[in-house]
Amino acid sequence: MKANLLNYDLSGLTQHFAEMGEKPFRAKQVMRWMHQAGASDFDEMTDLAKSLRAKLQDKAEVGVPALMAAQESRDGTRKWLLDVGTGNGVETVFIPEAERGTLCISSQVGCALECTFCSTGRQGFNRNLSAAEIIGQLWWANKAMGVTPKNERVISNVVMMGMGEPLANFDNVVTALSIMLDDHGYGLSRRRVTVSTSGMVPQMDRLKEAMPVALAVSLHASNDAVRDEIVPLNKKYPLKELMAACQRYLVKAPRDFVTFEYVMLDGINDKPQHAKELIELVKDVPCKFNLIPFNPFPNSGYDRSSNDAIRVFKEILQEAGFVVTVRKTRGDDIDAACGQLAGQVQDKTRRQQKWQQLLVQQ
Repeated sequence: MKANLLNYDLSGLTQHFAEMGEKPFRAKQVMRWMHQAGASDFDEMTDLAKSLRAKLQDKAEVGVPALMAAQESRDGTRKWLLDVGTGNGVETVFIPEAERGTLCISSQVGCALECTFCSTGRQGFNRNLSAAEIIGQLWWANKAMGVTPKNERVISNVVMMGMGEPLANFDNVVTALSIMLDDHGYGLSRRRVTVSTSGMVPQMDRLKEAMPVALAVSLHASNDAVRDEIVPLNKKYPLKELMAACQRYLVKAPRDFVTFEYVMLDGINDKPQHAKELIELVKDVPCKFNLIPFNPFPNSGYDRSSNDAIRVFKEILQEAGFVVTVRKTRGDDIDAACGQLAGQVQDKTRRQQKWQQLLVQQ
């Protein structure tokens, strides 16, 4: 079987080339061709010797996921459905803003965590994505978006907030992050790459040591009773443990705060008392809040909080000194908004198996 070179960061690619009898600088050349020039055919890599190109054609490939569908929203949001085999597809979303372009990347086919308000979680779980399938989403989006008139990449920020729990696919996500940050890859800064987690405490500690990028935590509740219901992982890692992990992470984080994501569910977590509980909960964690109006999907069982409820909630947090944003709903007309990504997950039978594995991880 041919080796997919998109699965390697620079260290792995250098080792791979050494095993082929090639010098380390060849790995840097090939990385630049793949990730900066968007090359998927070795014959495009014109500064490689013909003998090396022939060797690579025989033993390796640049295997990017095939494009299944592409959509563009009225507001300019773009979504791609990429084929990851056996009828499964994952979704990647680009969100244009005035001063940046953000790509939301998936890390798994489906998700095993079963957060009750999330469409992805309702789809079930099939498998982790490979590093090539993760970085392949950025590869595709870069090809599609191109550069600005100033010859700068349109995609300036990456958030691991698509389908799946990134820290449940730790090794492949870290490899993909390494490629994003590498100057021979995409050259993004740690401050512009964010990993979002539902609160996998041991893996948060591992990420701090291995690849400390910006951190977002899907909080969504101000007390354990509510969070146990809507984010089942909380039963394994309750809020006290999660807050302590956030404090530890900030020791090495590129930003001096954690972003707490908080989806606003009518009558569930959006009352003034919940906001006051949040203030007490995070008092020792430098943070900002991103309030997310719930994006409905069929048979979700939840309603979006009213604009008044969101406003009051925001004001209570702001009066306590917190920076609070309310996420604009982007791309909801193409089901590209937060919590709406569902992709195509054919095999839903592995969710319980994966969930049990996650619960016993230490």
